[in-house]
Amino acid sequence: MAASAGRGEPARRALVRVTAARLALVIGALAVAGAFIGVGRPGARAAETALYAVLAAGFLLTALFAGALPFVRRLGRFGALQLGMDVALVTALVHFSGGADSFFGFLYLPITLYGAILFERRGAYGSAILASAGYGLALFTAEHTGTRALFGGPLPGTPLSALWVVHTVALLLVALLGTALARELRITGERLEQSASSLRELRDLHERTVGSLTSGLLTTDLAGRLTSFNPEAERITGRAARDVIGLDVEAVLPGAREVVMAPRAGGGRPRARMVFCDRDGHERRLGLSGGVLRSADGGDGGWVVIFQDVTDVVRMEAELRRSERLAATGQLAANMAHEIRNPLAAISGSLEMLREREGRPGNPKERERLMEIALREVERLDHLIADFLAFARPATAEPAALPLAPAVEDVLKMFAASCPEGVRISSDVPADCAVLADSRQLRQVLWNVLLNALQALPAGGEIRVSARRVSEPPQEGGAQRRNVSDEGVQYVEIAISDTGVGIAPEVLERVFEPFFTTKRAGSGLGLPTVHRIVENHGGSLSLESRPGEGTAVRVRLPAAEVRA
Repeated sequence: MAASAGRGEPARRALVRVTAARLALVIGALAVAGAFIGVGRPGARAAETALYAVLAAGFLLTALFAGALPFVRRLGRFGALQLGMDVALVTALVHFSGGADSFFGFLYLPITLYGAILFERRGAYGSAILASAGYGLALFTAEHTGTRALFGGPLPGTPLSALWVVHTVALLLVALLGTALARELRITGERLEQSASSLRELRDLHERTVGSLTSGLLTTDLAGRLTSFNPEAERITGRAARDVIGLDVEAVLPGAREVVMAPRAGGGRPRARMVFCDRDGHERRLGLSGGVLRSADGGDGGWVVIFQDVTDVVRMEAELRRSERLAATGQLAANMAHEIRNPLAAISGSLEMLREREGRPGNPKERERLMEIALREVERLDHLIADFLAFARPATAEPAALPLAPAVEDVLKMFAASCPEGVRISSDVPADCAVLADSRQLRQVLWNVLLNALQALPAGGEIRVSARRVSEPPQEGGAQRRNVSDEGVQYVEIAISDTGVGIAPEVLERVFEPFFTTKRAGSGLGLPTVHRIVENHGGSLSLESRPGEGTAVRVRLPAAEVRA
């Protein structure tokens, strides 16, 4: 079976088009007959009646073919039958309208095109040959039966053979052209069908993907009105998509506009946590993210918002923090007891020796030495408790916009006075750097870090202080920053580096542990206290060190703008 007529649904559609075209041609032939019959020769009443009968048969066959088409299974044979009947009808029209003088000879050309559409090359040339034979038959019968011309005879005296050859050549040319067009039409149709199928698959995949997401997903136009709402978004908010499409995003997720759609410095993708009350009045915590939704031409077409119910995560985080605090408290108590035991033992031993020698003659210098030991250990206990309280209960911070360069210069002036010879100090702090910090606590942080750097230079060296603005968020964040956006926030990074002995990797991992120290006179609370202060300011503290090459301490604090 030929190509088009054997391809199921495409072939059926082609037959529908052929039927519609036949109906249009029959109507056109009827209009021509109605307009021109009567202007021809007299005495052609019988031919006129036969012509109208042929046209009526054309209408009847068209109706029958159209009614039978939905029930036909063998479309190829059905199409071939229609081509044969069309050739017969046109041949009858040509015969009864005067043969060589008929206006209807051109109707063989559409039949040839039908054949090309239905069967491509075989159909085109088969239809052309069949139409040529029909036209020759119409010419012969009209000439020998004396059928009168109904339209005035446009070609009087033209040889029938020449007329038949001209029509045959025209039909073959139409068959050639129709074959090429039908082939291109078939290829284009197949490609279009393939593209449509791929598009349907892609659309179905998109719908299944969006419907299967475990996160709520909504999209809006540029004005913030909702254009889509996935099933998980319905579950989280308790609202159906049909009820919220077209509403402003603030009416569905209050606070989402400020997080997602507000302009941001740095252009990062915003992320935030927000409190949300669903339609049942239950309070939830949502993790929210979003960005620009691109249009087909690459421009801004709206906004996309992705959100998750993180209520259980927030609850687990709070429980984890409580567990961490309890564990830290136990560890601190054990370390504190260990640190207190040594000075208490020294004080107890000194007092015991003094009591044993009471009332006995002895060396006054020995008693004085024992009293000095007891007083020194009491002072050591006082410093230890003071450091512990500073770590456990740091003073309440009062952050304010603070120019960094003057603060660093003041600390370096005081610190340089206590530095031994051979230690060089340099600084590079831009004048436009400002931080949001408590002035007194910032100076305490700088002093403690500088003191650690100095202790790493027993043989002298250099301490460098520098600062710069950064836009990426710190890797460690305090509790104050857990529920705010981490993207696009500006920080000032203060780097204090030295060229000292460096820190071994196994020691570097423990430098922020309370009471851990490698110094004989150290309490092990200096860096942990610094870390606690920086964390309470919403910043971060990190160390980089290589044994024998030096150490760099990086303190990041929120940036501030200071008016000139």
